[in-house]
Amino acid sequence: MDRKTLDRIRVAVKETRSRLRVTKVVATRAVKTSRGEFFCGMSAAWDSVQTDAAGATDLDLVLGTAEEAASGMTIEEARVSYLLLSLEASIGAWRAALSEGAITPEQFEARVRDLKRNTVAHLERILPPETDPEE
Repeated sequence: MDRKTLDRIRVAVKETRSRLRVTKVVATRAVKTSRGEFFCGMSAAWDSVQTDAAGATDLDLVLGTAEEAASGMTIEEARVSYLLLSLEASIGAWRAALSEGAITPEQFEARVRDLKRNTVAHLERILPPETDPEE
C-alpha cells in the first residue's frame, strides 16, 4: 500500500471516529458449573429512543439526523459502558448459579470480588490519564 493511500485511510478513520456515536451496548455471560449452565444477558441504551414496529423512532419528528447522532456515546464512553454492563451481566450469571444452589455464597462473593477488581484494573488501563490543568 502506498503512502498516499495509507494517509487517506488514516484521515477517513480519524474523521469517522470523531463523529461516531454508540447508542446501545450489549453484554451476555454464561457460567458453566457441574450442576448446569447459567446465563445473563443485558443491553443498555444511551439516551434511549423507542422504535415502533414500523421502524420509526419517537424522535423522528423532533430531531434531525445530526442531532440524534449527537446524543450517542463516544467510543471512549462506550468502552466504559460496556465494561460496566459486562460486570453486571457477569454478576447476574453468577447470581443465577448461586440462586440454583450450583455454587456456594462464598464462591459467589469471591467471584464478585474478582470481577470488580478486574473491572477497575481494566478501567484504569483504558481511561486516558488525568492531565494537570497547570501544564
